[in-house]
Amino acid sequence: MSGVFDNSIVNQVQQANDIVDVISEHVNLTRKGREMVGLCPFHDDHRPSLCVNGAKQIFKCFACGAGGDVFKFVQMRENLDFPQAIERLAERVGIKLRPLKSAKGQARGQSADIDPNKLAKVNAWAAKHFRENLADEQKGKSARNYIAERQITPESAKKWQLGLAISDDDLVKKAKAQSLPMDLLVKAGLVTGQNHDKFVNRLMFPITDVTGRVIGFGGRTLDEAGAKYINSPTTPLFDKSNSLYGLEQARHRIVSTETAVVVEGYTDCIMAHSKGCDNVVATLGTSLTTGHGRILRRYAKKVVLIFDSDTAGIEAANRALEVCLSQRIDIKLASVPQGKDPCDFLLSAGGEQFERLVDDAVDVFQFKWNRLTENFGGDETLVDNKAAIEEFLQTIATSLRAGNLTAIDRGLIVNRLSKIIGLGSKEINAELRKRLRRAAKTASYNVENQKVRSIDLGDGLFAIAQREILEVLLNEPNLFENIKQKITADIFDVPILRQIATILFEILSTEPKAPLTAVLAKAESVEVGNAIVELAQTGEEKGNFRSRLTGALEAIQRVHGQRKKSEIKAIEDQTQFLQRVHENTGKENRHNVGMV
Repeated sequence: MSGVFDNSIVNQVQQANDIVDVISEHVNLTRKGREMVGLCPFHDDHRPSLCVNGAKQIFKCFACGAGGDVFKFVQMRENLDFPQAIERLAERVGIKLRPLKSAKGQARGQSADIDPNKLAKVNAWAAKHFRENLADEQKGKSARNYIAERQITPESAKKWQLGLAISDDDLVKKAKAQSLPMDLLVKAGLVTGQNHDKFVNRLMFPITDVTGRVIGFGGRTLDEAGAKYINSPTTPLFDKSNSLYGLEQARHRIVSTETAVVVEGYTDCIMAHSKGCDNVVATLGTSLTTGHGRILRRYAKKVVLIFDSDTAGIEAANRALEVCLSQRIDIKLASVPQGKDPCDFLLSAGGEQFERLVDDAVDVFQFKWNRLTENFGGDETLVDNKAAIEEFLQTIATSLRAGNLTAIDRGLIVNRLSKIIGLGSKEINAELRKRLRRAAKTASYNVENQKVRSIDLGDGLFAIAQREILEVLLNEPNLFENIKQKITADIFDVPILRQIATILFEILSTEPKAPLTAVLAKAESVEVGNAIVELAQTGEEKGNFRSRLTGALEAIQRVHGQRKKSEIKAIEDQTQFLQRVHENTGKENRHNVGMV
């Protein structure tokens, strides 16, 4: 244990957080036999490689090697250390933690590192303060009027925790009055380096992650000063390129419909939910990014992108298409008619018409094809036509590389394209091959680079015997009683195996039938957790526990005995050598004395 929290508390937190429930907050899991499977969030997974075993309360990715218990998942997913993961999961289920007195400084200090849990807490504090400002009869009057003008109901404002940032360094003053550390507010992006409020006279939109933590804010100006919208800066909690507004509220509906609808604005998203279209999320002032694509792929099989019908909206749609195609997501597009934004359309046409807009969304290739034929059918210049062809070829190449396009579809598209642009199919295919080669050379993703760091479990017969013992005991802990007088953890000479043996033997000496989760709860390191799950699963597949344990123990004792003999022999040889040196030195000294 880390020494920060009592073992009983750690076990209580572990047992209160079902691993299937926790991982489901990050990954769309489906049942496969006795386990749940989903796309692994620790590498660019295109087929479900992550297996979650609810009975054993462990997870394992068979592609990248990640594995462990609920603590290890949260450590890896949210980049936390072990005590921080305990705090995170305790907060999730409402368990109050009391650090051990001897470790109080260690638990509360951590001044050198930015603790994401602390950032989340200060964000929650700020969100509460902003809500209080909005509710204040005098301070919040103009902001409430603006909300009413936008036809956002009080119920929606409450559901989405809308707030108000006022002027005169209101947040800084409140923090000082409550003795909150100013550097924490700066790190959270709430206060500037000069200790002034970042958000001034703005309607505040708290941005939450999928589990409901406030990770950042968006602020809409109420006096037209500065940018119309600003977001929190990048922090260990928040990155707008990897965050989607409304994902917490939309996740369950996205999973059940297998469809995510993406809009561009906070109010678009809020209005869609208020009209019953609750599988809608919004980007945060950016085009759809690869990070957004990875997030959506965990929950949805299809993405419908709703964009404004102006030029900027069309260009944003084009960039989003490349992302979704490369992420192997089924992507469709719909534009809001009559130059309206989604919020205005929802207000004028209602939720049913919006749903019809989603249902009628155009397939990505149809959208691109329409763009291409519009160019060739109009008065566009040669340069415009060339750009349209380039754009369409890039879409085909991206889709081919991602495996989204069959050979038959490719042939049909190439033939249709050939008739429009007057270029032979051979030339078009040659251009596609060139683009595919270029993409392969410059691809930023490398599976090996994104795999969990490989674990050195040792080489040779002695290391194999050590692994065998751990593989058996992790599956049949009651067999420890047969060997506990014959072996200690000190015999294990592979560092990570010695760490596991130390944890395992200590637990089994007092709890002979300890489950695997008890062992994992003692392992603070993600690497050790990965190795424990790997050994446990390998051992389960091999079976034949009793005889394997006997054979491995005999091998270890034999090798250990031989090593002891070698060490004794080496000591004896060294002793004899030193004795000879001493004797020769004595003779030389006597000889020198005789000469004198």
